Amino acid sequence: MDPGSHSAAPNAIGYQYQTWWALVELLRSGSERPDAAISIELYDDIAWEQAGSPTELLQVKHHEGTQRSLTDRATDVWKTLQVWMDEASPDDQDGPTLILITTQEASPGSAMAALRAEGRDEDAALARLKEVASEDGAESTRKIRQRFLQLSAADQKAFIHRIRVVDKSPHIEDVDAAARACLHWALPRGQGDAFMAMVWQWWDVQALALLQRRISRVDVSLAQEAVSSIRDKFTPETLPTLVGITDVDEAALAQQYRDNMFVQQLNWIAYPPRNLQKAIVDYYRAYTQAVRWLDEDLVGVDELERFEAELVDEWERAFEFMQYELDADADEVGKQAAGRSLLRTLLEQTSITVRPKYNDAFFARGRRHVLADGGAVGWHTDFQERVAQLLQVRA
Repeated sequence: MDPGSHSAAPNAIGYQYQTWWALVELLRSGSERPDAAISIELYDDIAWEQAGSPTELLQVKHHEGTQRSLTDRATDVWKTLQVWMDEASPDDQDGPTLILITTQEASPGSAMAALRAEGRDEDAALARLKEVASEDGAESTRKIRQRFLQLSAADQKAFIHRIRVVDKSPHIEDVDAAARACLHWALPRGQGDAFMAMVWQWWDVQALALLQRRISRVDVSLAQEAVSSIRDKFTPETLPTLVGITDVDEAALAQQYRDNMFVQQLNWIAYPPRNLQKAIVDYYRAYTQAVRWLDEDLVGVDELERFEAELVDEWERAFEFMQYELDADADEVGKQAAGRSLLRTLLEQTSITVRPKYNDAFFARGRRHVLADGGAVGWHTDFQERVAQLLQVRA
């Protein structure tokens, strides 16, 4: 037996394609229906609705590029018709438009080809489907075909009138390009990849909420606001946050960075354990985000250097005052308390930013820990001697 004959991969790809295609639908035609909304697995694979009622039901079919064209005998065709006969009342002339989205190409002369928007011929499509339905055909579709033939002539005609076929749709690897084409007006110059990554990240959250029934629909207006909000992060005065707090594993990071210099510095001032964990997360997010900003040309090295120089300048002023106010005979407990107070004060400062309108506080907090990791700043009054000793031991 072929080890891949029962692979779940095609189904997984199909479900992913369905959720991604829903975003393409939103972006492609949302501007034409600003008061509409879209749902997933509520009325159909995907559905458009207006004022709480479905107006379009979409069946979405993904096939690998090597698979043959779509024929009128295909299981996809009859399974789709079954869904619509079950859920969409074939006799309802005013019912929702029924759309088959498929990556396959409809065979020339087929009913599926005749139900495209261009060159549409509903009479030919109906005649062809009735012909196929009357054949012996595959056992897997026999009952569905018989059911179609049992519809009255008027119902068959009304049913076919509502069906649209959109074939040769982009494959899953091309869906990003399709979404990108819809957003050409919003793509920031030279930063399209980062912008699209944030759009997809936003949509993945929405799609999961739809599938989990935490929300029932996504309004066109919400999608437009989300895209505009993301676009606003790509300006000379701000930056996008690329490493979210939900993107990290606290426990794994605590293990990974437990021996780093900045963690040692926090231990020297007996920093509270929960805040120490959060400091590690801030360090990781700020370090990783700076690397990604640089890799994607969102920020310049000079900007980061200027930002860190200001952090060091701020630290130098505060550190000197801490030393000045510390009693000459202060014991270790007193020094630790002074260091914690210094760090807490600095971490609460928000006036220094890498860009005027970028104010995600974790970045400044994390970059302070990055500086502490290199020994450029510290919190314990004796940190310089301790850093030197630690480096000597490690060497």
